[in-house]
Amino acid sequence: MNLDQLRKELNPEQYKAVTTIDGALLIIAGAGSGKTRVITFRMAHMLDMGIPQSQILALTFTNKAAKEMEQRVKELTGKKLQNLTVSTFHAFGVKILRQDIDKLGWRSNFSIYDETDKSQLIKETGRELGYTTDALDVYKVGNLFSNIKIGRWDWQGPNEIYKELYEGYQEGLKLYNAVDFDDLITLPIQLFREHPDVLAKYRDRYKYIMVDEFQDTSIQQYQFMHALADKNVAVVGDDDQSIYSWRGANYENITMFEKDFPNVQEIRLEQNYRSTETILAAANGVISHNTNRKDKSLWSGNGSGKPIEIYMPENETAEADFVSEMIQSMCISEQRKYDDFGVLIRANTLSRALEESFLECNIPYTMSGGTSFYQRKEIKDIISYLRVIANHDDDINLLRIINTPRRGLGRKAIEAFSSVATEHQCSLWTAIIALLAAYHNSKDELPGTASLFDGNEETETDDERIAQRMPAFETPNILSEKTAIEMEAFVTLIENQRQIMLSGKGLAKKVHNLVDEIDYFGYLITEYQKSEKAARFKYMNIESLINSIEIWENDPDNFDPSLFTYLNRITLLSRDDMEDDSDKGKVNLMTIHASKGLEFPVVFIVGCENGLIPHARSLEEGEGNIEEERRLFYVAITRAKDKLFLSCCRKRRKMQSVVECEPSPFLDEIPAHLVEYHEPSTVADDDVAQQILAKMKQKFII
Repeated sequence: MNLDQLRKELNPEQYKAVTTIDGALLIIAGAGSGKTRVITFRMAHMLDMGIPQSQILALTFTNKAAKEMEQRVKELTGKKLQNLTVSTFHAFGVKILRQDIDKLGWRSNFSIYDETDKSQLIKETGRELGYTTDALDVYKVGNLFSNIKIGRWDWQGPNEIYKELYEGYQEGLKLYNAVDFDDLITLPIQLFREHPDVLAKYRDRYKYIMVDEFQDTSIQQYQFMHALADKNVAVVGDDDQSIYSWRGANYENITMFEKDFPNVQEIRLEQNYRSTETILAAANGVISHNTNRKDKSLWSGNGSGKPIEIYMPENETAEADFVSEMIQSMCISEQRKYDDFGVLIRANTLSRALEESFLECNIPYTMSGGTSFYQRKEIKDIISYLRVIANHDDDINLLRIINTPRRGLGRKAIEAFSSVATEHQCSLWTAIIALLAAYHNSKDELPGTASLFDGNEETETDDERIAQRMPAFETPNILSEKTAIEMEAFVTLIENQRQIMLSGKGLAKKVHNLVDEIDYFGYLITEYQKSEKAARFKYMNIESLINSIEIWENDPDNFDPSLFTYLNRITLLSRDDMEDDSDKGKVNLMTIHASKGLEFPVVFIVGCENGLIPHARSLEEGEGNIEEERRLFYVAITRAKDKLFLSCCRKRRKMQSVVECEPSPFLDEIPAHLVEYHEPSTVADDDVAQQILAKMKQKFII
């Protein structure tokens, strides 16, 4: 694409941002100003200028954004671009660690702990250090550990009591050959610092770096980028949309960037292509009350549009019914589709009344957030058993189940298995077999257990199988009798289950028997001593898993209902893909945080009340948070393209009581001439009534 074509496709500021390739560049991109377009055109222009694709690195925050950028560049250039790197910060961190984490003492096949795994390790570490269940708030401690890692907090004051627990947690991660989400940024920085040759390798490769959503970068992500960047670096962001300080984002990175790259050029994108002038004027009116920001004013060529409507219902039930009624009415009167609507809430607790109303009115909707079924701990535990049964050498899943349910194995035992695996460059399973063999060689007989190694009670086929399984190396006996008994029982369980699972049909029933054999329900009861109800809920999830296996294996189109086929199937299940397919044609119910980067023709912001927007808890955590809460409201407003509704209840149920509500102070910051107060009509006019009737008749036409 030549320069004349670029001038036709882009406005003057976008054109300048796209064609400025050399040196440091700060692009301040207001909401809806086409920043993704600028980034993708910029990459395409760089390629047209002869820059090798392997020298370009573009970093963003979500896989969805990365895929969208990469796809757009491919469409613009008509090339496959297999050597172009468009990645999230964390995925790029994984790429670096897969290559060089051994220099920090991990094995390259490390696992990445999610929040569930992280909480479990904190519990386990706390238990070893003598913490009682009552004394350990796992969520609070996990949040502390994350903030320590990303540099937001330190060990001063009350945090210091958890320092030993943190050190034990870190040791546990290394022992289990695992990293947590924060490590995906902090460990590459450590690698760069301690091994300059590793840093030099990446700086030599990536000569041109771009960072999207720069206002959302944490201090560590900034350091990560700064270490990699030589001189040709472009960052794109908007300080008015910085809403993630609670997870480490530091909007002052924009100021740091200007200091660290003194010859930086700044370009501001202020033309909004998304919203009407009314919506932008409301957004500008609100955000102008923030003092710590780069001054900018978005403008639109989309016309003035409709006024913003504020509705003040009696309570949350009336509020939800108002949203449902307006959606249904606009679907008919304006020929809207359900996925034209975004319903934004400040906190997940506001969703219940809305969901109930949507269900009652048969309005299809999708609620973003929450935990995927296959990410629940209890489901991951059972799936891990199945994976190890199918493949004994799966270290990641073996480590997950080796002490779940607890078998009394301490860290020393796991360290022994891990050290043998590292020394002989073998899997943990092979190391366990070798250590058990060494134990048997040092003992005449293991009391109370059937030997897996002497062959006296095995068939010839089993003897051959065991001979093939035995490692070629020898190791001294370092196992205690208790550990040897527990591990022999575990090995026997896995071996027997493998024979069962791989023979015949009825996979669901076999999985059910496995769950019974390991007494997983008993484990849940022990884990959730305070709430048997919680334990039963977790077990019901396992029953749902087994039921889904039964449905799958009984599907007449399923010609291979084997364990291996099932495991391959759930591996390929992508939550994002499922959502992309299933969420079409549905109302989008989500938190304001989750809505960032999205847009909808019609937006409802519900719960515009003091204490919710701005949120009381956020204000309690710091005086400066009022500006971030205002930025959050600004982000919510700028999601709307054509029409914006704001609702504020007079009363709202909180816990077991009903409280009086006050309107959000942010509502007063919207210029009054842009707003009208909504009075819902009680009777539909003749035209609307006729359309409703016609639509109802269509449903009965065969």
